[in-house]
Amino acid sequence: MLRNEKKYLVPNRLLNPIRNRVNTFMRPDIFVRDNPEGLPQYTVRSIYFDSRRLEAYHEKLGGVLFRRKFRVRGYHGPEPEEQVVLEIKRKIGSKVKKYRAFVNYTHLDELLENGQVDQYVENTDYEPNACEDAGRFLFHLKKKQFVPTCLITYDREAYHGLLDSGVRITFDKNLRSRMWPPTGQLFSEEQLKKFFPNHFILEIKYFSEEMPRWARSLIQEFRLRNEALSKYTLGIDAHLGKGSPSTNY
Repeated sequence: MLRNEKKYLVPNRLLNPIRNRVNTFMRPDIFVRDNPEGLPQYTVRSIYFDSRRLEAYHEKLGGVLFRRKFRVRGYHGPEPEEQVVLEIKRKIGSKVKKYRAFVNYTHLDELLENGQVDQYVENTDYEPNACEDAGRFLFHLKKKQFVPTCLITYDREAYHGLLDSGVRITFDKNLRSRMWPPTGQLFSEEQLKKFFPNHFILEIKYFSEEMPRWARSLIQEFRLRNEALSKYTLGIDAHLGKGSPSTNY
């Protein structure tokens, strides 16, 4: 099923007012443990794959509507038996579809090298097409000769709708990136460069055709502007010294 995603680059000074406004309609993500600040927050770490010429990066800059991003995503830390996700994020305009497969982090490099999906990936009730999706991921990486290009790390505060659990709002904070990371450094904080330290990215995600009315009211109340934000692109731009017009609030 395709999901709508709307993104907004928001000054940090609006974080508490927006959080207080959202709490009327949302509940903390039940799968997330509260951090020491009492927030439903966790760290997201993604290594994006691209060509040496940054083909996917330039497709985004060029406004290509039908795009795919290839990434390995991890949470928590490199604990024993830690699972990471091979993910293809397919973008069709403002709608998104994902293909996902879980693999043990200690087996990641072996899988990327030898491509033996059946040895490292299993279909589950939660991900019934995991083997097929992992094969799809590896096929494109080999075909396009994609390599680990950029590590994007941020702290995500997550909420689900009270009336509609398919509605999700996240606050992505403390954005940072690293160019050309080894996959073995997915959980490393070394050489990370912060970008937009005075802003966070608000994402509103929903499956219905229209954004919930209360969410539209939220956007109007805080005068937020929907933008085609890509953390991957922004993370690379940070190393190229590029900024964003959205910082002018």
